[in-house]
Amino acid sequence: MAVKHTSKIEFKIGLDENKIPEKLSWTAEESDISNEEAKALMISVWDNKAKDTLRMDLWTKDMPVDEMKQFFHQTLVSMAATFERATDDHKMSATMRDFCDYFAEKLELKK
Repeated sequence: MAVKHTSKIEFKIGLDENKIPEKLSWTAEESDISNEEAKALMISVWDNKAKDTLRMDLWTKDMPVDEMKQFFHQTLVSMAATFERATDDHKMSATMRDFCDYFAEKLELKK
C-alpha cells in the first residue's frame, strides 16, 4: 500500500542551562493545535527491527506532583482503552481498568 498523505506532529522543548525542560509545546498539522503549551509528554515508539519500545518521557520542572499523578492515571486509563481496541482482549482490558481504579484510589485521585 502506497502512502498517499503525510502529516506532522512537532514538539518543541525549551531547556535550561542544565538541559532540564522548562517549556514544552506542540503542533499538529491537521488540527487546530498550534504551539500549544504542555507540562508533560510521554511518547512510545515500536522499533520493529529490535522488537523493543523506544520511549521519551519529559516534564517541565514546574509540573506539580499532583498533576503528574493525574497525568499518569489518565494515561493508564487511555492505554487500557487502546489495548482493548488494538487486541480485542476484553478480559485483560478490564483487568487493566481495575488496576487504574486501584491506582486512583491509592493516590486519592477519586473523591
